[in-house]
Amino acid sequence: MRARLALAVSGQACELREVVLKNKPQSLLQASPKATVPVLVLPSGQVLDQSLDIMLWALAQHDPEGWLAPSEGSVQDMLAWIAECDGPFKQALDRCKYPSRYPDANVEGERAKAVAWLSTLELRLCAPRPYLFGNHAALADMAIAPFVRQFAGIDVGWWTTQPWPRLQAWLAQWQASALLASVMHKLPAWVDGTEGARFP
Repeated sequence: MRARLALAVSGQACELREVVLKNKPQSLLQASPKATVPVLVLPSGQVLDQSLDIMLWALAQHDPEGWLAPSEGSVQDMLAWIAECDGPFKQALDRCKYPSRYPDANVEGERAKAVAWLSTLELRLCAPRPYLFGNHAALADMAIAPFVRQFAGIDVGWWTTQPWPRLQAWLAQWQASALLASVMHKLPAWVDGTEGARFP
């Protein structure tokens, strides 16, 4: 999702191929032996198979909304917060969302870790700062929000009772955005040898 967000906002046209990971097409395996999504194959043949790398590449081509120019802090500061999201928080998220995949995990302990980190986001979003790094959405917001969305979706009733009014408002605003709506459309599973859909 976050790779699509950056490609869309930067206006980088590409061919979108929706794949079913239970039945990975051969061309995906050839492009990236890691065989996870997303994968972006550039015209030069270079392959980017990390969503954050795709975001950074797209924004380096064109960054009309200043995602790489936060009004507070630097790109390195944002990358440090994203690393916390992609590391410890994502690990806790996966164990809370898919407990059957991690039978040895202490789900309550993992939820506590996630809650502690989400509480730091709530503190970060203090007035007059409506976004993580200032007065406009930037890379950190767009890279972190999809994972916060996943966590909120595990138990929506529980999420709404948490003492995080600023974080909840931040997520709700992002979820209601026209940009997110523009990248959320479902496509049929792509078949090797056929054309993908034009995106954005």
